[in-house]
Amino acid sequence: MRQRLAAVVLNLLLVACSSIGPATVPHDRIDYGSSIGDSWKEQTLLNIVKLRYADMPIFLEVTQVIAGYQLQSAVTGSFTLGNFTASLIDRLTATGGATAGSTYTDRPTVVYQPLTGVDFLKRLMTPIPPSSVLFMLQSGYAADRIMPIMLDSINGINNESNRLRRSADQRFTRLVELIREGQLAGTIQIRVERPKDGAESSVLIFGPSKDPMLAAKGTEIKSVLGIKPDLRELKVNYGGYSGRNDEIDMLTRSMLQIMLEFAAVVQVPEADVAQGKTTPGLVEASDAALSGPPLRVLVTDSAPQDAFVATQYNRRWYWIADTDIQSKYTFGIIMLLFSIADTGVRGAAPVVTIPANQ
Repeated sequence: MRQRLAAVVLNLLLVACSSIGPATVPHDRIDYGSSIGDSWKEQTLLNIVKLRYADMPIFLEVTQVIAGYQLQSAVTGSFTLGNFTASLIDRLTATGGATAGSTYTDRPTVVYQPLTGVDFLKRLMTPIPPSSVLFMLQSGYAADRIMPIMLDSINGINNESNRLRRSADQRFTRLVELIREGQLAGTIQIRVERPKDGAESSVLIFGPSKDPMLAAKGTEIKSVLGIKPDLRELKVNYGGYSGRNDEIDMLTRSMLQIMLEFAAVVQVPEADVAQGKTTPGLVEASDAALSGPPLRVLVTDSAPQDAFVATQYNRRWYWIADTDIQSKYTFGIIMLLFSIADTGVRGAAPVVTIPANQ
């Protein structure tokens, strides 16, 4: 008699779908930030070089970065126990098998938005507000760095201009020195007033000082600016000099002007000047040609090995040396000013649709 023990069948189906996103944050956040920061530096340097060659500056903004990660695992198993031989009733036979597999998916999505057109040019050419100059000073940035970069004139006293081949008025140079000393002594303060009805206004305050030398320097600042010596609070306005003796008028530069100023001192090959590809300008960036904040942009035919930032234009490499701390500091200020000036069109953000797994 053929007897067969009813088979006991065990089917195990395990499908696991788990997110690994949290574990990627510590390194991916730094990696994405570093990549975006490096490309932003290269783009800024490239546009300065392009202006040296009378080329149009173009900015491409990274508006969104979306990182999607997924790990899918599947394990399938089966087990069968039974008597498959009629002559061996007491003998049982077991069979089984298992399969496993996993799939890792990484779908980063980077959304770019070109900043071009009339609106972009208007923002690029809009002067930086005087309040931003004062906030930079209040934040601790040295006056001898900030003022020569951001100001074209103050109360009719002209700053140096590389693009116009204009030397700085000696009074401007002295004024910067005095304000820097006031920064270090803590005798110069800034206040921004925001009335309910009216435009925002900035106020420069000369604090009292028991030190006769500091008090004398405060008096000298007012004398250079043509201001009444007894005033302690002065409103700061944008525009040309009004001739009044109770206010400060700052003619600030736009980001385009700032870029043009530094483009004028970009080192270029003499052959490019001879061929008419660029203006004569300052062919070699020397210490004598850089009386203001230095930005030494060098040029080579091959990729530099020790560069803080490098970009390629017309088959040549333009770069700032990593060992040039003064130029790095100046370039960092330019990058910061782009954020302060809010350069670029802030239109409607693009809509990104991320497919969901069913």
